[in-house]
Amino acid sequence: MLRLVLAAALFAVGAAQAAPPRLTEAAVQAFVARQEAAWNRKDAAGFAATFAPDAVFIDQARDSHGGITQNGRSTLAQAVAQARRYFAKHRFTEVSVVDRVVIAPDGRAAQVFGHETARVETPGQAPRTLCAETAETVVLVGGRLVSRGQTDTDVRCPH
Repeated sequence: MLRLVLAAALFAVGAAQAAPPRLTEAAVQAFVARQEAAWNRKDAAGFAATFAPDAVFIDQARDSHGGITQNGRSTLAQAVAQARRYFAKHRFTEVSVVDRVVIAPDGRAAQVFGHETARVETPGQAPRTLCAETAETVVLVGGRLVSRGQTDTDVRCPH
């Protein structure tokens, strides 16, 4: 009897460990908040750590007719180098808002759609406000949430 109970307990533990974790909207929101916090601290390494090594970054702009013009595409290494240059030249505060999270049926990936507003101060220039729509795919890898990359679409800021 003891063997049967022990075997059942081991099976239950093994099944619990084998069950893949599932993303929740709260976990995705917390992840995006960690990304934003690292960015606002000017922590390029911390920000980079939220991305998969093969992440792709796309910068584009929406024109007044709704069309999209792609301005650039970067690897993680390129994006980190660009971020460090940006951090060195500007003071800024960025606020990100998650508008929608679409979790895949298997619970291991999610599409995150949002927008961000940044107030940027550059020496010798008037402060600017920049706005963008954002989209990224986040995935669970080895029990850890990481982004596969981000697309920022520059848009006109609402008045």
